[in-house]
Amino acid sequence: MSFFNFSEQLQKISETALSDCKEQFAEIDRITEFNQQRVLKAFIDNGVSEAHFSGSTGYGYGDRGREVLDEVTAQIFGAEDALIRHSFASGTHTLSVMLFGVLRPGDTVLCATGVPYDTIHSVIGLSGEGMGSLKDFGIDFEIVDLKPDGTVDFDELKKRLCEKEYKAVYIQRSRGYTLRPSLVAGEIKAICDIVKENSKAITMLDNCYGEFTEYETPTDCGVDLFAGSLIKNPGGGIAKCGGYIAGKKDLVELCSYRLTTPGIGKEVGATLGNSRDIFMGLFNAPHVTGEALKTAVFTASVFEGLGYEVSPSSKDKRADIIQSIKLCTREKLIAFCQGLQSGSVVDSYVVPEPWPMPGYDSDVIMAAGAFTNGSSIELSADAPLREPFAVWLQGGLNFHSAKIGVLLGAQRVMDIN
Repeated sequence: MSFFNFSEQLQKISETALSDCKEQFAEIDRITEFNQQRVLKAFIDNGVSEAHFSGSTGYGYGDRGREVLDEVTAQIFGAEDALIRHSFASGTHTLSVMLFGVLRPGDTVLCATGVPYDTIHSVIGLSGEGMGSLKDFGIDFEIVDLKPDGTVDFDELKKRLCEKEYKAVYIQRSRGYTLRPSLVAGEIKAICDIVKENSKAITMLDNCYGEFTEYETPTDCGVDLFAGSLIKNPGGGIAKCGGYIAGKKDLVELCSYRLTTPGIGKEVGATLGNSRDIFMGLFNAPHVTGEALKTAVFTASVFEGLGYEVSPSSKDKRADIIQSIKLCTREKLIAFCQGLQSGSVVDSYVVPEPWPMPGYDSDVIMAAGAFTNGSSIELSADAPLREPFAVWLQGGLNFHSAKIGVLLGAQRVMDIN
């Protein structure tokens, strides 16, 4: 602590938090080791070599590195096939490709987990007109509201499936900008079991923020198709951009036709020298995700010590890397983000301010000093400026550094009191 000026009170709270988190940290280490072995085995089984890191140009025909990367990704997730590319612009773009790849005019999708994350609204047609949303293409998107406590309404889900035929059931694993709990593997499996028992619908999962946080993969839970972003968990803080889609082979193939063009799909796509970063990021992903989980648990414990409501609690089972803190006032919310920014490895001198960020319905403040712009696996925090003035923190390439950023944010909040 000698490099940073924290109050004696905060130092004591930090020491108590570290002591209280020992059991949770030990379990995180066990999950990390399990998933690291899973990833290592996939690399070994598929014979990853230096030759696979070479970049292709133009059409990218015969890019063996691209093909092996798909095979490694599929094995890691226990899926029949995978599509992992630097050309996915974001997690939302990846999810959009997944949805448009499988759905057709006249289809109806049922979302089992309430209203989805803000940036997907314009994709499915909850907002915006004439932009080419699912709604514009005659694809309906219906929602099963969550229970008052934020959990999935399994009875209502079953009822809806028995009343009407749906092409797909959409599941969002993470909480988004809500305080509802993220879904652990057992809950995802329960949803999939209900779907399979009562319909012929495809199960589709937004897996963002959830990779390598548990022993199980979405495939283990019965998910047919799932997607995520490489500047979150599976990129390991090394991949500069991209996303992945994995699941049943026929569904992944349909998605590849949406990403490129019908009839060509996965056979084209120059890697442009990005393969090494994606391979290396994927290899590092379990360890880096473990560091982010430790950061989240520590953050929860510190703010519990300061008397704030947090979700998940420091003792709860984790399903993703996100930690929410209900700071209650606009001033404390801004103070936390500015304090966290001051402890960032990049752009620590920047002072974040709320602004009308595209895709959101209120001003948003974001703290992120990252090597990759927008990388959520690196320490960051963001929040809409609206009640209950909660902030959502995620990431941390290494716990020892991320801990300092969290404490700097906590100190700013304490200074307001």
